[in-house]
Amino acid sequence: MYDHILVPVDGSDEATAAARRGLALAKDFDATAEAVYVVEQRALALTRTDPESARLREHGESVLAEIESLAADIGQSVTTELLEGKPSARIDEYARETDAGLIVLGRQGMTGLGKRLLGGVTEQVLHRTAVPVFVVSAEKQADRDEFDYSRLLVTTDGSENADTATRHAAAVADRYDALVHVLNVVDIQAAGGAFNAGGLNETFIERLEANGRDAVATTADELRTAAPDISVETAVEQTTSLDGVAAGIQEYVSDNDIDFVVMASHGRSNLKRQLLGSVTSQLLRTVDVPVLVTPRSN
Repeated sequence: MYDHILVPVDGSDEATAAARRGLALAKDFDATAEAVYVVEQRALALTRTDPESARLREHGESVLAEIESLAADIGQSVTTELLEGKPSARIDEYARETDAGLIVLGRQGMTGLGKRLLGGVTEQVLHRTAVPVFVVSAEKQADRDEFDYSRLLVTTDGSENADTATRHAAAVADRYDALVHVLNVVDIQAAGGAFNAGGLNETFIERLEANGRDAVATTADELRTAAPDISVETAVEQTTSLDGVAAGIQEYVSDNDIDFVVMASHGRSNLKRQLLGSVTSQLLRTVDVPVLVTPRSN
């Protein structure tokens, strides 16, 4: 599944935590690992002397050396590459050049009010790349090298794009002998706004839940076909939160001690848009477990 794992780093604590996850995944999947640091072209353009530009590159080399040390500590080989350009574009380009099966990135950034935001580079990579992206939030134990993936959640809305997450979920679950939860969230607020501003009747809600049960059953069957030995549980949950499906997923993650979420970058609501799906984007800003975002189907 993941023959080559690309780990972009920038020297931040979250990038280092993500690198630990990426290196451990490479070891567990017997994959090659490569760490890259992108020297920003804008920063290079502001330098006035060769020593100034050399210092920018030396900083990148020192960050990569730290990743080499982390890899040595866990017994995973890693190659490194110093790149130049716009970080998000260069990461995506290099992932395609090296046929990377997975990009591992840290989720970065907090506002003064404590609301989590995606880092600029992370979000830009998610918007542009066709490679699966493993987004890692800040680790409570950033120096650990072994991680628990025994409870995995795959979300589905029944769309073709949601189905792209299934084979990735099966591969991870099979590797870690994980229990897979398959979840569909019925967004009562969105359905009410779209179909019945005066309130939804019970029959319509039952129809939404029936569609959800069909979606999770289909995904569960596909998971069992791809990995016959894994255990699968299904759930359809309602949410009345104004934050929609993302809030329902976040609540399920917390209530069921989920270690790892797999979801598609685009859902049923925006198949025609070349943008990160709103549910995915919202969830990545709030959930405190790693999320594997799979690309939209072609």
